[in-house]
Amino acid sequence: MRVLLTGSAGFIGAAIGRQLEERGDEVVRVDVMLDNAHGAAEPPAGTHALDVRDAGDWPDLLDGIDVVCHQAALVGAGVTVADLPHYAAHNDLGTAALLAAMHEAGVDRLVLASSMVVYGEGRYACPEHGDQVPPPRRREALDAGDFENHCATCGRPLSWETVDESARLDPRSTYAASKLAQEHYSAAWVRQADAAAVALRYHNVYGPGMPRDTPYSGVAAMFRSSLERGEAPQVFEDGGQVRDFVHVDDVARANLAAIDAVAGAAGGDFAAYNVCSGEPVTILDVARLVAEGTGRGIEPEVTGGYRLGDVRHVVASPERARAELGFSAQVRPQDGLPAFATAPLRA
Repeated sequence: MRVLLTGSAGFIGAAIGRQLEERGDEVVRVDVMLDNAHGAAEPPAGTHALDVRDAGDWPDLLDGIDVVCHQAALVGAGVTVADLPHYAAHNDLGTAALLAAMHEAGVDRLVLASSMVVYGEGRYACPEHGDQVPPPRRREALDAGDFENHCATCGRPLSWETVDESARLDPRSTYAASKLAQEHYSAAWVRQADAAAVALRYHNVYGPGMPRDTPYSGVAAMFRSSLERGEAPQVFEDGGQVRDFVHVDDVARANLAAIDAVAGAAGGDFAAYNVCSGEPVTILDVARLVAEGTGRGIEPEVTGGYRLGDVRHVVASPERARAELGFSAQVRPQDGLPAFATAPLRA
């Protein structure tokens, strides 16, 4: 196949490009080379330094393309409210411009990088009163060290349940709102253009090539940076937040499975899939596993601090991706996170 890959020089895009070429696909690479993602202005060899917001100006790159794999995005939660226009421009306008250019060029197959942040909070249940949709946690409770969500009827802490793709969508950050908008634009394009698209909702991605020491780095990279300085990783809340951490090589494998699936899909098809390891871990365990990989005997420090707006638990269901894409993660967090402690990172 001939695949146009946006964000090809990024952490995830580079892994996808490698795997596509390894299996014999032709890859057309595009990346705008944002400073906060790359730390370098010059694109890698073979990469077109272009902005997806200008996709209408490069129809020659779309000539003969079978599938567009759209990874380009401004990532992170958003550092300040002033970031709102940047997310809307790069993620939402960029996706809309790309979809319009694809339609003009007759390209009607898309794989979109989405995110688990579109869910907001995860799923919760009370043993006595069943499923619950908790409101955002209150500052007063967090200040008092009460980090759990509670049953609205009896007040007991709620247990987490796995989130499947039919769950209510409730974005709670600038980035989350922009990723959901990307999904909505893609779904509307599918209907209007008789096209097909797959949105992959990545959970917490880590692995070689991850950027270090930026506001947009993942928590695993931040833990690693602390350990490299000889400092204890700082774990917020009580460390009991449960997440799913998925290795970048598995994310790339999920994209290849989605590219194959969408290439053979019927017009009008839009589907979203969780991309996860299927093995949930607490944030404290993440810090411990990364620390274990250094062999330096440094223990994480649970601070009790918090970030207002963070959710308590988000744990993905891997079942739909397994059943419909044939994708299952191969790298277990218990193996991948210690190895991440010494993997090469992006400056």
